[in-house]
Amino acid sequence: MSAELLWARGIDFAHYPQREAGAEPSALRDLARALRGRLGRAESSLAPARALQQRIAALARTDAPEFEAALAAVRGRVRRDGLTESELSSALVLVAATMARTLGKTPYDTQLQAARLLLAGRLVEMATGEGKTLAAALAASAAALGGVRVHVLTANDYLAARDRDALLPLYTALGLSSGVVVGATPRAQRFGLYRADIVHSTARELAFDYLHDHRALAGERDPRVLRARGLDDGVAPAAPALPGLCFAVIDEADSILLDEATLPLILAAPGGEVDAQAYRRAYEIGGTLQRGTHFDLLPAQRTAVLSDAGRECVAAALRGSQHGALRPLRRAHELVEAALAARLLQRRDHEYAITARGLELIDEVTGRIAEGRQWTGALHQMVQIKEGLEPTPPSTTAAQITYQRFFARYLHLGGTSGTLYEARHELQVLYGSGVVGVPLARPNRRRWRGEQVFTTAEAKWNAVVAAVQRERACGRPVLVGTDSVAASADLSARLQAAGIEHQVLHALQDADEAHRIARAGERGVVTVATNIAGRGTDIHLGDGVEALGGLHVIATMRNRSRRIDRQLIGRSARHGDPGSAERLLALDDGLLRRAVPRALCRAAAASARQGVVPAALARALFTLAQLRCEWQDRRLRRHLRRAERHLGELYAFAGGTE
Repeated sequence: MSAELLWARGIDFAHYPQREAGAEPSALRDLARALRGRLGRAESSLAPARALQQRIAALARTDAPEFEAALAAVRGRVRRDGLTESELSSALVLVAATMARTLGKTPYDTQLQAARLLLAGRLVEMATGEGKTLAAALAASAAALGGVRVHVLTANDYLAARDRDALLPLYTALGLSSGVVVGATPRAQRFGLYRADIVHSTARELAFDYLHDHRALAGERDPRVLRARGLDDGVAPAAPALPGLCFAVIDEADSILLDEATLPLILAAPGGEVDAQAYRRAYEIGGTLQRGTHFDLLPAQRTAVLSDAGRECVAAALRGSQHGALRPLRRAHELVEAALAARLLQRRDHEYAITARGLELIDEVTGRIAEGRQWTGALHQMVQIKEGLEPTPPSTTAAQITYQRFFARYLHLGGTSGTLYEARHELQVLYGSGVVGVPLARPNRRRWRGEQVFTTAEAKWNAVVAAVQRERACGRPVLVGTDSVAASADLSARLQAAGIEHQVLHALQDADEAHRIARAGERGVVTVATNIAGRGTDIHLGDGVEALGGLHVIATMRNRSRRIDRQLIGRSARHGDPGSAERLLALDDGLLRRAVPRALCRAAAASARQGVVPAALARALFTLAQLRCEWQDRRLRRHLRRAERHLGELYAFAGGTE
């Protein structure tokens, strides 16, 4: 069977060899080469897409019978011949014309070109506001016309449901089935939903359903083997919820494929009851120890290590203790070290938050609640004790995987983001997907006002408040990005004291986040948001705001990655709108504390004039810190890739599967 037919007919790929990181699946290699060959040098050119616009306009104007005939003809050819080079343009024209008829939106040349690149297995860099959602819908619909099951993945449950509902008229007009799988979707319904042509969901839901399937089938996904087992013992195993990993289109792909790539997704199983009294005793002992004498802190690893003197103190404190959970003594040492890390390294509203659901972790990259994620090694229980909560029972690992490993298993992978270019080489190595930038549909009108670095945090926040007052006096909307919930709360108190009305966007992952960030472009509105909260929702300018200069963005931090910095700045001046941005920092910001020797920061402070560090020196310091953090993150992903590859080879040698 040709690669084109296999790609078009969407065969259940569960029993085909899974894709390895950095390698293209043989079943799709010929098609990918054909598509890339056709795109060739035109990848960054819009000429191929512009050539389709006249055909799209003509088809969109036809009457219903003629349009239905064209739809049937294209569907028939694509189903019969596959999504070949000759049918690629026809499929995109059909989907774009249907989009214009049902949604009232005619795709731009840039969106059409992005869809072509996604179908070629590329990761596409599109600036904020350039229409990544419609580009993904174009690619997903074209692939689904050929019978390929497509997973469209967004940042959270709300956005997945919102996008599917918005695109439902398009899917229905094309005769495609669609579904949405979110955290609240009952497991009994997921089997049927995953059989739809296009499924909107999140990476987390897909990965955990994969783990559930993997555990239920004891690691075996080959239908032939499963049928043989049923013949052997008379009990046929249940079919997996996921019929296969065919084609994924990931929104904000860099966040999933890089920033969260190494976080273990753990399917937990009950691990027995927790001895709350013993955990509290270990926490109390930790409070009696002195840093430097009894223990040392490793902030980069967020751990504490007992010294010999510390171990002796713990042993002395436990003499005569009846707590079984504190025996043997090695276990007591582990619990006390977890207690020290909870006390001194985990900060409320920075690394975690206390909500109505209890203790919840905060994603360092997105600033959102990391639903379902827990610390291991008793740290979670120790932080619960620190916050006066009842410690929950520890859990054991039933199955686990990382996004880096999971998405390498898709036979075809595409994604969009506004910030991919800096990591293009690593993405090629990890996932075998090249990065291509799509030109702006309209010229960029953003004005960059530069960066100032102050010697103290107090001076920085005073400058932020002054900048907000300056822009708000002109009636312009202002978006201020912070690095934590605590920083947002502190800035909110300062703005309130200055009499500045504002809204605060905390680490919430729901509809409220999208609604608030959507208001951020209205006249005079001031929004304080953690990091890149609201990512995935456009900020549209309100009436009269364009004449005032558009949205002004103030960044109060630099992140571990330069890519993430660009995400916040990119919220202003979207899609040809006017806008401006500036960055206000301090020498005691967290990034410098973690990644730059304190001697360099003291030298920079000594060279400051009127509390402001010289621009060139400040830029060098922060660039050094970011380069060091990016190198550390790349090294971690590289080591994980090698470890997972080695583990896969061991499983294969043993005749098993992962």
